[in-house]
This record gives sequence, structure tokens and C-alpha cells, in this order.
Amino acid sequence: MSDFVLTLSCPDRPGIVHAVSGYLVDQGANIVESQQFGDRLTSRFFMRIGFSTATPTDADPLREAFAPTAQRFGMHFELWAADAPYRTLIMVSKHLHCLNDLLFRASTGAVQIDIPAVVSNHPDAGPLVRSYGIEFHHVPVTSATKSDAEEQLMEIVDSTGSHLVVLARYMQVLSDDLCRRLSGRAINIHHSFLPSFKGARPYHQAFDRGVKLVGATAHYVTADLDEGPIIEQDVLRVDHGYDQDQLVAAGRDVEAQVLSRAVRWHAQSRVLLNGDRTVVFR
Repeated sequence: MSDFVLTLSCPDRPGIVHAVSGYLVDQGANIVESQQFGDRLTSRFFMRIGFSTATPTDADPLREAFAPTAQRFGMHFELWAADAPYRTLIMVSKHLHCLNDLLFRASTGAVQIDIPAVVSNHPDAGPLVRSYGIEFHHVPVTSATKSDAEEQLMEIVDSTGSHLVVLARYMQVLSDDLCRRLSGRAINIHHSFLPSFKGARPYHQAFDRGVKLVGATAHYVTADLDEGPIIEQDVLRVDHGYDQDQLVAAGRDVEAQVLSRAVRWHAQSRVLLNGDRTVVFR
């Protein structure tokens, strides 16, 4: 048997589920998981189906066979082998907690990604990355070299065949052009104190204000800084007993957990874009 995942979105209309089910019957496939959502605000339909075929096969002939159905309903669809690891390039600066978490989870199979390389604008992450046998690229960024650095980044993305780019606390603002080139396949993580506490040391700013919640947001990267479609968020309650260092540590834990969930769901084809929002089939 071979296991696959089919995701699709299209204008909502009668007959979609019937057509998809008929296609799967024609392929001799068995549905093992099915989720769907009809957005009444946008009149769009979203679906994720996990299915197995009785005989081993590849994804290409299955995509080709589904193409007429997709064309008839105006579907945007993807079909992948369920166990295919997502080639994922990670970018990081000096804060390594999210990177460390993803490297460990990937090494244990907890996140279905294959990490061919890590890129950083600082050398700090080099020893950690190399300890996992992964290539490390130090690409410094200044105002004068930003354009060249981004071209070098895209060369690494292309040469490694990366499907996904994860900004695991990469503290450089990407250009509008690069955001467009990575549209729908770049995930960022940041604390959820925006817009109240911007700039450097946001947790220390929050401590000074006596916050009672810390949180994190994982979202797709767009040209609108930190305003891309949200994939996952979480919060943790804190109180007056937390000092500044404990507040920072709590924030780092939430950031790592939220980012790992977002990356895992993306790699499992559970996240579908819905305009400025997302549909997440957990």
C-alpha cells in the first residue's frame, strides 16, 4: 500500500465531495482521513484527504488523473506522498532556542522535515548546526550588502531544493521582492507583544509593564512586516513572581512550541491559505 495526502481549495459549489470521492474510487483508493471546511464569507471550499492505494504507486500519475476534476471545479490542489519529508531551510540570527528545538525534533522524526542547510547572518549557530551534520552558511547582512545577501539566500534555497523556509528568530527584515518569491512557503515566529512592545528587548519592556501573559505567533511571511496569515498562536500565564530572565525563558519556550507546531502542520499539508487567513486541519 502507498499513502498520500490530497489538499484542495476552490469556489464552493455542489458536487465537490462527490467528484473527489469518485476520483478516489476510480483509483482504487481508501480514505483514511478526511477534513473539509466551507467558508461562507469567501464562498470557498477547503479539503484535506489522506488516502491509501492498494498497490504501490507514485504521486505523479495520481496528480495527472486528478487534473480533469481539478480543472472542472477550478481547484488549486496539491498531492504528495504522506511520508515525504519537507525540504526545509532554516534561517536564524543569535537566538538559537527555536533552531535547537527544530533540529532536535527533526532528528527524532517528531517533525516531518529534512533540513539540508541553515543560514545565519551571524556565526554563532555554526557549532550547533554542524553537530547535527548539517551545512551551515554564514551570510552577513548590512544595508550595503542586503540585496546580494538575499540573492545568495535564494541560490541556497534553489540549490538545496528547499520547499519551505523557516525564520527561526532571524532578525533581519526581508525585502518585498524576497517575500513575494517565498510567498506561501516561508514561516516566521515572533513574540505576541506586538504592537505594544516593539524593537529591542520586548520581554524586558513587558516586564516593566507587569504583563500577565506571554505568547508567540507563527505566520507566513509577507511584505507587511509581521502581518502575514497566522498559522498558530499560544500564550502562557505569568505573574509578579517572574523576574526578567524567567519571563524571557518562558517566552522562548512558547516561541519554540508554536513554531514547531506550525512547521509540523505545514509539512503535513494541513495548512491552506485563505486570503489573509489560514485554514488549519489539525
